[in-house]
Amino acid sequence: MTDSTPIPTRKNPLILIIAALAGMQLLGALTFPVAKFGLGSIEPFTFAFYRFLISSIVLLAMVALGKKGVPIAKSDRWKIVGLGFLIIPLNQVTYLFGQSLTGVGHGSFLFATTPIWIFIAALIHLKEKLVIRRAVGIVIAMAGVVAIMTSGAIVISADYLWGDLIILVAVIAWAYYSVFGKPLVEKYGAVRVTAYALASGSVLYFPFGLYSAIAFDYSAVPAGAWLSVLYVAVGTSVGAYTLWYWVLKQMEVSRIAVYHNAQPIIATVVANLWLGEQFGPMFLIGGIVILVGVITAEL
Repeated sequence: MTDSTPIPTRKNPLILIIAALAGMQLLGALTFPVAKFGLGSIEPFTFAFYRFLISSIVLLAMVALGKKGVPIAKSDRWKIVGLGFLIIPLNQVTYLFGQSLTGVGHGSFLFATTPIWIFIAALIHLKEKLVIRRAVGIVIAMAGVVAIMTSGAIVISADYLWGDLIILVAVIAWAYYSVFGKPLVEKYGAVRVTAYALASGSVLYFPFGLYSAIAFDYSAVPAGAWLSVLYVAVGTSVGAYTLWYWVLKQMEVSRIAVYHNAQPIIATVVANLWLGEQFGPMFLIGGIVILVGVITAEL
């Protein structure tokens, strides 16, 4: 067996995979309101600096304490660095900056379009089969997201335009992080690929982030804002990202992409309870339609 040969893995029960997906979506959805709260006191680039620093330390510690896998092939090392560029500068930095310029509902809605980008990228780059049922399920779920958008979670305004466009860049970067990461996860495991990708991306961001962190005025930052940073670092970057790559190792990317549509439901409910952002009666209808879409894709 060469160092680039995929490690044989046993199949995991579907219920375990769905549970991991549900956990990942919950952790990911909470990121929108939690990050919005923290960004009210900490400017985006400083927030990102501490997030990436903490998550990289935790993930690398997990790798050091875990079982040793096959050595990473030289040809794959630059691919992992590329994943780091996608997930840190292009996904997370742009997301945090964009989220500071728009509403919580906007961020979760735009990320709910992720299944479309993942589905297309998987067909092109991974040569996955075009399964009409999955495409229909994604379209139905997206219809539910649009219904939620009309419930008040989204405000159509030119004031939010730049923030929305910046977040869209982050969405597409996440889709390619998922698609390009799948072959590497199958070879080396979810924890190692996540750790090395986030660490390499953090190194790329470190000089700029350090400058922002040094120049930032910390005098008015409440303790709750630092808890927000800690959650996004550990809950999102460590927990959600590792779960996502683990699930990608188990099944086709295009099959699990539709589960991203659950995030607007969770994020909007939390934003309503915590931040007071309102939603209307169409929210319930949209949630039901999203559920129908997920079931259609999974039948």
